[in-house]
Amino acid sequence: MSPTKVSRMQRTLVLIVVILVALYLALCAALFVFQRALIYFPQPSAIETSETLLKLTVDDVDVAVSIRPHDGPKALIYFGGNAEDVSRNLPGFAQAFPEHAIYLLHYRGFGGSSGSPSEESIQRDAMTLFDKVYGTHPHIAVVGRSLGSGVAVRLASQRPASSLILITPYNSLEDLAVRQFPWFPVKWLLQERFESWKYAAHITIPTLLIAAEHDEVIPRSSTELLYTHFAKGVATLRVVPGVGHNSISESPEYLKLLGDAL
Repeated sequence: MSPTKVSRMQRTLVLIVVILVALYLALCAALFVFQRALIYFPQPSAIETSETLLKLTVDDVDVAVSIRPHDGPKALIYFGGNAEDVSRNLPGFAQAFPEHAIYLLHYRGFGGSSGSPSEESIQRDAMTLFDKVYGTHPHIAVVGRSLGSGVAVRLASQRPASSLILITPYNSLEDLAVRQFPWFPVKWLLQERFESWKYAAHITIPTLLIAAEHDEVIPRSSTELLYTHFAKGVATLRVVPGVGHNSISESPEYLKLLGDAL
């Protein structure tokens, strides 16, 4: 092969490598810039009347909360998944927990809440809601499902909740992102971390972790790893048989486990 042909091949290989590197860096940049669009999937509210809706103003943003008012010391505050209309839980929760006032937070951009969701803004909204509810209901059960489990455990580490329930919880969002995007430097790209493990160590109230036997979204290993970060005797782990990540609430055992924990 002539030197000219060798030189051309070398230039072609260098060009291919440069293109591949540029494409990879562009994909990394896209993941960094658009990561919240991959995490949050806002849903409208299916149940919305003046009797079932509370509006909070946080940082000049109107945050919607689906509610079932009830007099008495007990309340339940619920944080849902990343694509959940939490208002759909209102009828079932109201029937299953008649002694509790019910508060279901719609993340920013969800169910009539204005603004855009982010880990820190959701946490501020969660603390504002807790402080408002705590004024009239001193015994608050904090419940979080899927993405909301990260909101719930952090809130319970910072506010005087009476109990904590985590449904299909994860150790951290970074753990899940690494599994989803193994070829990318997720550790350096991720802004929304939801490091549940970090807050679990500070929980001292009775805590229930509920896993789905066939969870196709959050691996059991992630839930079990989170469980190990709670102090001994604080948390209990239960597995609902025969259900997946999204079908867990259809099991008769689901509300029974919640009710027993409450």
